[in-house]
Amino acid sequence: MACALPCERVKFCEPMSKHTTLRVGGPAEIFVQPTTIEEFKAAMKVAEEYKLPVLVIGNGSNLLVKDGGYRGMVLSTLLLDKITWDEGTVRVGAGLRLTTLAHQAAKREFTGLEFAAGIPGTVGGAIYMNAGAYGGEISQVVRRVWCLDSHGAVREFTASQCGFGYRTSIFAKEKHLILEAEFSLNKGKIQEIEGEMKRLLALRKAKQPLELPSAGSFFKRPPGDYAGRLIQEAGLQGTKRGGAEVSTLHANFLVNRGGATAKDFLDLAQTVVEEVEAKFGVRLEMEVQVVGED
Repeated sequence: MACALPCERVKFCEPMSKHTTLRVGGPAEIFVQPTTIEEFKAAMKVAEEYKLPVLVIGNGSNLLVKDGGYRGMVLSTLLLDKITWDEGTVRVGAGLRLTTLAHQAAKREFTGLEFAAGIPGTVGGAIYMNAGAYGGEISQVVRRVWCLDSHGAVREFTASQCGFGYRTSIFAKEKHLILEAEFSLNKGKIQEIEGEMKRLLALRKAKQPLELPSAGSFFKRPPGDYAGRLIQEAGLQGTKRGGAEVSTLHANFLVNRGGATAKDFLDLAQTVVEEVEAKFGVRLEMEVQVVGED
């Protein structure tokens, strides 16, 4: 590993609570932060050589790592954040924060990313799960995506080849590792763009518990309904397991009130699923990815 990456970007027994927005999770056996695609590929080769499972993360905003940690290599994309503008076309690294891209687009008077202003993830994570909010989705502005496939080859996908669906994509289905993406944006008026971003950010602040650690929406939206409505109608807001709580502000947010463990969140999620199913006959599915060992 030392010959593949500078030692300061390789850590051992790194607490994943430092790298997830829920602020829970045991240690990663090996934690790597590459700064280039070449370093990313080198780390993957090391993992393959030593037969290590690999978990690729961005901002850790849609992730719950169990208390036993992750036995293998965790690859963080956060330093893969290069951004190159060419008028309304922008190419970015997978680790660039989505909010950063949205604000840079606004400054250049390009529209199409207003919905993303408050989404707390990276470009790679957003594409992987086709993130969206307030009527917008990342699939609406993606032009091309570059990824590393299971054979270690860099592949390019056009927007039509990405297989976007509700909170999914071909990258999630095939476990391809996103490296870079290109977006196509339209020229707009700065006042309108900034006004819409401010409006959506105000909505988020009013309706979401942004002051507490969370993973964003914890459950997927069931067909024809909303997870938050079902959880609220089941009378579960304020329900706690250890330091984890169903938010009293937004029922589809499970928040860390302090000192929560991954087990607290999993126990609370199980309670929510069982109670909602018992009352409405709808079995909620977690949107948050759960990894690691108990």
